[in-house]
Amino acid sequence: MAWVVLIVAGVLETVWAVALEASKGFTRLVPSVVFGVGLVLSMGGLAYAMKSIPLGTGYAVWVGIGAIGTALYGMAVMGDAVTAARVTCLVLILGGVVGLKVLH
Repeated sequence: MAWVVLIVAGVLETVWAVALEASKGFTRLVPSVVFGVGLVLSMGGLAYAMKSIPLGTGYAVWVGIGAIGTALYGMAVMGDAVTAARVTCLVLILGGVVGLKVLH
C-alpha cells in the first residue's frame, strides 16, 4: 500500500507544481487553494509512505514522478519544447524511478 500512496503523492506533486505556476505568485485564489491542498496531500502521502519505504528511495521516487509529470504537462499543455534530448532525459528519470522500486 505504501507504494501506491507514494505514486499518488508523486502525481500530486505535479498538481501542486502546476497550480503554483497558475497562481501567479499566489494572486489567484483557486490555483492558490489547489496548490495548498495538493501540497498538503502530497507531503502527507510521502510521509505515510516513508514509514515503510527507505528515505532515499521514497524521496527519489516522489521527486522523480513529480518531475516527469510536471515536465510532461509543460510539454503537452504549456508549449514547452519537445526535443529528443528532453524526452531521453525523462526516460532516464523514469528508468531510475523504476530501478529504485525494483531494487527495493
